[in-house]
Amino acid sequence: MKFAGSALTVGDHIDTDAIIPAIYLVSADPAELGSHCMEGLDPQWKKKIKPGATLLTAGRNFGCGSSREHAPVALIGAGIPVVIAHSFARIFYRNSFNMGLVPIEVGEDYSEFHEGDELTVDLPAGKIYNKTTGKTVNFPPLPESMRAILDTGGLAEFVKGKLSAKL
Repeated sequence: MKFAGSALTVGDHIDTDAIIPAIYLVSADPAELGSHCMEGLDPQWKKKIKPGATLLTAGRNFGCGSSREHAPVALIGAGIPVVIAHSFARIFYRNSFNMGLVPIEVGEDYSEFHEGDELTVDLPAGKIYNKTTGKTVNFPPLPESMRAILDTGGLAEFVKGKLSAKL
């Protein structure tokens, strides 16, 4: 699994209310949630996204706050397939896999990414290439079990596939 796109950067401690404000939790539709993604941080933020060509980079503790699964769904619905962060709130990290969003923790190396940098993520190799600076950041490759969940689009699709294989 490889991803490429321009970095869109946010800071530390971006909570789930900033990712998708509670007023929009009446929907589970990814497109609807995506249209309000990061509205709690910046009402104009959505205009910065090029769907499928934007990778989010973040600081520490991304996705803190409530345990809502709507937050990773909103990012996916906005057209962001990957979040590269210093660190994630644990429940957001797990919810990301469950919903099909790729979370990558890079620790202090997050400072290697700046808004507008052109990035390529090689998930199996555990490498992020910054075409803008020429630098490569390594991260621990995701376990095959987690990549399998991501490959199917999230936990629900993964389980459906496993169940249908048994029928």
